[in-house]
Amino acid sequence: MSRTARIAGFGHHVPGRRVENAEIEASLGLDAGWIEGRTGIRARFWAGPRDTLSELAVKAGDMALEQAGIARADIGLLLLATSTPDHLLPPSAPLVAHRLGLAHAGGVDLAGACAGFIYAMTFADGFVRLHNKPAVVIAANILSRRINRAERASAVLFADAAGAVVLAPSDDPGHGIQGASVAADGGGYGLIQIPAGGSNRPFSDELDIAETRMTIADGRAVFAKAVDMMSRCSTEALAAAGLDTAAVSRFVPHQANARIFNAVGKSLGIDDDRIVKTIAEYGNSSAATIPLSLSLAHRAQPFQRGETLLLAAAGAGLTGGALVLGM
Repeated sequence: MSRTARIAGFGHHVPGRRVENAEIEASLGLDAGWIEGRTGIRARFWAGPRDTLSELAVKAGDMALEQAGIARADIGLLLLATSTPDHLLPPSAPLVAHRLGLAHAGGVDLAGACAGFIYAMTFADGFVRLHNKPAVVIAANILSRRINRAERASAVLFADAAGAVVLAPSDDPGHGIQGASVAADGGGYGLIQIPAGGSNRPFSDELDIAETRMTIADGRAVFAKAVDMMSRCSTEALAAAGLDTAAVSRFVPHQANARIFNAVGKSLGIDDDRIVKTIAEYGNSSAATIPLSLSLAHRAQPFQRGETLLLAAAGAGLTGGALVLGM
């Protein structure tokens, strides 16, 4: 297979309710400025009671498809990276594909936590190369319904959003994934989790509702492991591409916490002005942060042919990875 998979379109969507730090700081009894000082977040968007995950995903996907200008009947695959599907069963991707008018596309959910978009891009890139058909990758989450708002560690971070890209076949060897690295560390399995609601501890009348909400067991351990995993995977992906950090036009990290991606940038030797940052206004929407950031960055300063992007993420599981993308 000599063809590659270029990014042909970007999209994003956030729900209508903007939640500033003051509201959360007041509910938790925190001093003004506490959240921004420790996370870099000033505000985030939370879904309303009638918003659904599939609706967020459809709006982001629709924007990316319109930008790509590719006939929807030609799309061969839709991958939806999410930790908050509409239902435990069935998966949300077939519904999203249907609502987007993708009549001839397969569709499946991927539960890769914060690294879900990295994994979905890797799989979609292979599909496009193998089948010579375009694919849509969407990452979307409604995390506001899964956080424990009484737990400071998680209540201050998480947000709702969707981001999307369209991948199309290309004959240019400089397009698409040039290098990749993925990682997993089950030794940190319990650091970020929703303890109950799965088959290990299913819903029951006796279940404490707080156990079905997000919890972060050890923030310091998460910080250290995330920085290490994102830095290591980035270095490996660049090596696989035969490049070093000097070749990176823009670094688009998962927006977990400003302290984390700033530490990764410093570890890699990437100047601050090459790091795409959206966390201040959009918070941490898990897998959705990278495609959201890509779409916002492209709108503000369109990506040019020949640019090299570095994407990196780490999150619950622990799962992580990095991609070097040619534009």
